[in-house]
Amino acid sequence: MPGAKERQLTTSPESDADPYWESAPVWSPDGKTVAYIHGGDPKKVEYAVHSLAIIPASGGEAKVLTQDLDRNVVHPHWSPDGKSVFVVLEDNGVQTLVRVSAAGNATETVVGGRRTVTAYDVSKNGNVIVRASTPERPYEIFAAEENSLRCLTKQNDAFLSQIKLAPVSETKFKSKDGTEVDGFLVRPNGVVGKIPTLLRLHGGPASQYTNEFDFEKQLFAANGYVVIMPNPRGSTGRGEKYAMGIHAAWGSVDVEDGLAAVDDALARGLADPDRLVVGGWSYGGISTNYIIATTTRFKAAVSGASASNVLAGYGTDEYIRDYENELGLPWKNPELWLRLSYPFLHADRIKTPTLFLCGESDFNVPLLNTEQMYQALRSLGISTELVIYPGQFHDLKKPSYIIDRYKRYLDWYAKWIKR
Repeated sequence: MPGAKERQLTTSPESDADPYWESAPVWSPDGKTVAYIHGGDPKKVEYAVHSLAIIPASGGEAKVLTQDLDRNVVHPHWSPDGKSVFVVLEDNGVQTLVRVSAAGNATETVVGGRRTVTAYDVSKNGNVIVRASTPERPYEIFAAEENSLRCLTKQNDAFLSQIKLAPVSETKFKSKDGTEVDGFLVRPNGVVGKIPTLLRLHGGPASQYTNEFDFEKQLFAANGYVVIMPNPRGSTGRGEKYAMGIHAAWGSVDVEDGLAAVDDALARGLADPDRLVVGGWSYGGISTNYIIATTTRFKAAVSGASASNVLAGYGTDEYIRDYENELGLPWKNPELWLRLSYPFLHADRIKTPTLFLCGESDFNVPLLNTEQMYQALRSLGISTELVIYPGQFHDLKKPSYIIDRYKRYLDWYAKWIKR
């Protein structure tokens, strides 16, 4: 109401919204209750699970509805009758649409399956539409009708009619310590035997590869690569304990999980052990740096928007609260900060030719971090290049730069492996 004074409803120390998804609170149909996304323990930073909660609009105690799910939920939306709340649920390799009883005693899947739902809406009479994708189909709008989906848009039909997509399969394998890890494999069409193989590491790290169309991975496959896409510890979708596996331990079990994904592809007879390459962006780039400082088995690496000297991030990027909650203050816990910086402080272990890329104006993982690793490899006489995209932030937006990045990926890998 115009001129009304705001009144705080929640008082918990947790963040009452998922910062990545920007899930807004929503009114119940009768205006008496607010549904919102309840954050996790701030000391667990991005690894914490975000839950659905409701609270009386007049004030009072909040009720967390999905605490026992141990899975992230986002984008709340009340049902027309006010008896339940819709949310997008993140699970192992998927994102589905579910309906949660406001009484807190039932959760029903509305749109499930091995797919990824990223947006939806519910009409006044209860009809549901979703934006969804699978590995073989880019995002389209679907009507959810009696446990099936009816496609309403044909945005990608012309594109798909001109190409043949590489098959994508889900994988499960054991890491060094016996932990089960999942992921995806993309294999080029019409190729048999052992072929060049790319370990592509996702960002976050609190994110996951899901069952959705991925142009970048299809591009690599179209150029003759098996693409390995693991969800190592630190990833979401497997619950808070799995995500917390790298809490204050970056470059440890996540490196083991990534290497186990490569070993799995080798055991399947898909990967060529003499033509392995690795790369990623953001935490995927950070993971790349950890991996090439751990092993020399990769013939080439691409590290995008990465960091390795963790101390260089303190006070220069946007993650100060994360650092302090997860690692402690640098002057009080210097041993941990230095241990996590091993790709930079022990750069002499790196023998892999590495291409570094970053946006000039990146404030998530500022350019200075990339410049440090590039200079370290140059000083060591390791083949390296640095590409800086003018005026770009953490995610490249200019189409010509995005195309340029794809070309550089492919050219760099082709330069260092024998076909």
